[in-house]
Amino acid sequence: MVDLSAAQDVEAGDGTTSVVVLAGSLLGAAQKMLSKGIHPTTIAESFQRASHKANEFLTEVATKLDLADRESLLKSASTSLNSKIVSQYSGLFAPIAVDAVLRVIDPATAINVDLKDIRIVKKVGGTIDDTELVDGLVLAQNVVKSAGGPTRIEKAKIGLIQFQLSPPKPDVCIVVMMIMTFETLIMFYGEAANLSENVTNI
Repeated sequence: MVDLSAAQDVEAGDGTTSVVVLAGSLLGAAQKMLSKGIHPTTIAESFQRASHKANEFLTEVATKLDLADRESLLKSASTSLNSKIVSQYSGLFAPIAVDAVLRVIDPATAINVDLKDIRIVKKVGGTIDDTELVDGLVLAQNVVKSAGGPTRIEKAKIGLIQFQLSPPKPDVCIVVMMIMTFETLIMFYGEAANLSENVTNI
């Protein structure tokens, strides 16, 4: 049941309770058939045929959804939210959910969405009404105000660094470094100078 619910959540992002209730009903029906002496293989094959028939019926009654039709998407999102704890806030969350999905897919070619492309950042304080959709990247790193770090930067240039700035660590762990010779002192300050130069170049 847990795996079934998890698979439904990955595939659709909703309907986890529905699939558990449906699976429970099917298991209950299977138990009744087993008690009547019907072979488990026959029951499994019957369920398989029934699933194909149900899929045919659902395909017939399904309405094609145009991803360019925002109003239909909002209605679908609101309907989904009505079964959640935050149902009274569906007017706030439905547009946010629709806009978030539309920004990570190409409506002309998409048939599904990877929910990992949408990040939800939770912050302590405030209310549900403070929820907002940020079009871009949210950095959760705290600003070090005590070190004079900025709290707001407009039109900032962001560099993505994929290498380590600190000097390479030796294979041997050295707890105390004793500088016995002048050559060792030059080598020590040389590594610090290289690090400083790398940071300045960036």
